[in-house]
Amino acid sequence: MTAISYPLAETTLANGLRVVVSEDHTVPNVAVNLWVDVGSRHESPGRTGFAHLFEHLMFQGSRNVASGEHFSALMEQGARLNATTWFDRTNYFETVPTGALHLALWLEADRHGHLLDALTQENLDNQRDVVKEEKRQRYDNMPYGSALIDVYAAAFPEGHPYHHPTIGSMDDLDAATLDDVHAFFRAHYGPNNTVLTLVGDLTPEEGFAAAKTYFGPLPAIELQRRERLPQLEPLATPVRVDRAGDVPNDRLYVAFRMPVDATPDYLAASIAVDVVAGLASSRLMRRLVRTDETATSVGGWTMGLVDGVGLGAITADVAEGADPDEVEAAICDELTRFIDEGPDEAELESVVADTERSWLSALASIEERADHISHHALLTGDPAYVNTFVDRLRAITADEVRAAAAVWLVPSSRAVVRYLARDEAEVAA
Repeated sequence: MTAISYPLAETTLANGLRVVVSEDHTVPNVAVNLWVDVGSRHESPGRTGFAHLFEHLMFQGSRNVASGEHFSALMEQGARLNATTWFDRTNYFETVPTGALHLALWLEADRHGHLLDALTQENLDNQRDVVKEEKRQRYDNMPYGSALIDVYAAAFPEGHPYHHPTIGSMDDLDAATLDDVHAFFRAHYGPNNTVLTLVGDLTPEEGFAAAKTYFGPLPAIELQRRERLPQLEPLATPVRVDRAGDVPNDRLYVAFRMPVDATPDYLAASIAVDVVAGLASSRLMRRLVRTDETATSVGGWTMGLVDGVGLGAITADVAEGADPDEVEAAICDELTRFIDEGPDEAELESVVADTERSWLSALASIEERADHISHHALLTGDPAYVNTFVDRLRAITADEVRAAAAVWLVPSSRAVVRYLARDEAEVAA
């Protein structure tokens, strides 16, 4: 068994910024990683897409930084950098040579504290158009591009924080005023709503001192947090969405509500999804792809979320000439059999070994390690989760996996999204 013991040191600045440092002198680089506690789940009706919009606006300049200069100044030092938005957070990250750490922190502090000095109507209009074009390219004009949007809407009820996608509504973005986006920034972008993780070639004392120098002067903001929602129960009856379109082949998404991220039940249910569909040796891979040849590929994945629910899904690309109804029935049949039997010892060990390999591979990168530390510092309150995850996973028993599947992966609680090749759908109609 592999012992994981990355060093972690923490402090909280007077303004509420939580700082985590993991010292690692393997290479002369530092991963700078900020997670802000604002994602699409924090958006209000009529204001969707704002969290993602700010991911773009944060590169358009701030009090002392010109538009685009954040990228250019750091790339001149050999840095890699970007940002992403998700349901539960927005993150900003760069990996820099050790000598460029202070530059990176100065740039981050300037935009996190003083973005509004540069947030003009021109910048808003420009980035609103960029986001709309991103939606066209990534969602509207790609095969299966809107599938996950349909999955979220089918699995989570209207009004739930995860019902709408991170990309948001283009109508909402079109209606957004400069005052609206200024108010959104003031409500969420503050040191007491942010985690800063530094991983790499520095000591905790150096990291804490640098964080205090650049972020310490930023004032805390007034937070209006709500309690996270209670656990959402599985769907009472199946939900189905059919989409006909120009896609290469029929594809099924069979989704389920799951327990909240990082809980034992979530880990157990995730193992069940992997045994049934997630591994190359999964039950559905053996049955649908290798034996029945009714599918060309099968996948299984889970999404750890924190606001009262998680998500798990099985996907299948239907083989030419095969009946998607029969493929769906086979998926349900395998889930029912798994609930009756649970995993055998070899299946359980395969999932644990594969997950451990992926986890260790991720943590070997200072960028990914920083991201995982920020994730758990912000969302579960436990940055040391990076060191304990594999042990937690190994502690899950076969009986616990079967029991979790019996609650969360019952076929009658599925949400099914089917993307059907247009000609086949028209014949069926």
